[in-house]
Amino acid sequence: MAPPPNIHERTYIMAKPDGVDRGLIGEIITRFEKRGFKLIAAKLALPTKQHLEDHYGDLKDKPFFPGLITYMQSGPVFCMVFEGLDAVKTGRAMLGATNPLTSQPGTIRGDYALAVGRNICHGSDSVENAEKEIKLWFPEGTLQYQLSQASMIYE
Repeated sequence: MAPPPNIHERTYIMAKPDGVDRGLIGEIITRFEKRGFKLIAAKLALPTKQHLEDHYGDLKDKPFFPGLITYMQSGPVFCMVFEGLDAVKTGRAMLGATNPLTSQPGTIRGDYALAVGRNICHGSDSVENAEKEIKLWFPEGTLQYQLSQASMIYE
């Protein structure tokens, strides 16, 4: 028998400086909450160069890495952790393709972005990376509480 679905899977979502500057934090939160995900941590941050290099360490050998770090330090980011069924995979689908020009309408990037380098948001690409990113951005931990409508969201 298959294991029961994990309704407590967590994902890290971050509004990048362009998303914050364009006033899209509320839209991002709204879309995730309307989908049924529970917000369990959130904060505005001005990350250091080292913090960003830790976050994007897997990209350090890419030619665009220095520009990415400079851009990500150009303004505040809004950090969020959402919890729910298949949060990582569904969160990535809600954000849309990394290249906004190939993102479907109805996704966050498909509706609001045009350039890869200014693609509004970041979303964890695996459960393992989500947990690493959550620890990096929220060393203080996340909240645990029950949504009153959970029985209307999950079978």
